[in-house]
Amino acid sequence: MEEIEIRSWLTLDAIKKEATIIETLGDLQTGHCMAVFCVIEDDFLELCYSDSISNFLRRFEDREEFELGLEKRKEESGEAGFEDEVEIEENDDDENSEDDFTEDSDNF
Repeated sequence: MEEIEIRSWLTLDAIKKEATIIETLGDLQTGHCMAVFCVIEDDFLELCYSDSISNFLRRFEDREEFELGLEKRKEESGEAGFEDEVEIEENDDDENSEDDFTEDSDNF
């Protein structure tokens, strides 16, 4: 894995424009950083935008390292999926719940 500091968001934007975006984690509107995982030809990249630390471009050696980096970043940002699938049971009472809120209803 290689990493270089990028001083300008414009540079990151130019790279992102030419890439195929795989996943975006985080949001600069609500947080302090955003990571964009993308591919350009045979290069697997992470573009990290930040308003509190240095911006950087990270190049992964191969797809496996890229996927591991993506999972690690998901865990760090709290966006990792659950390992165990949870099955939700539907209740038969739900069919009648729509009827409870008609326009004539005083339930409000």
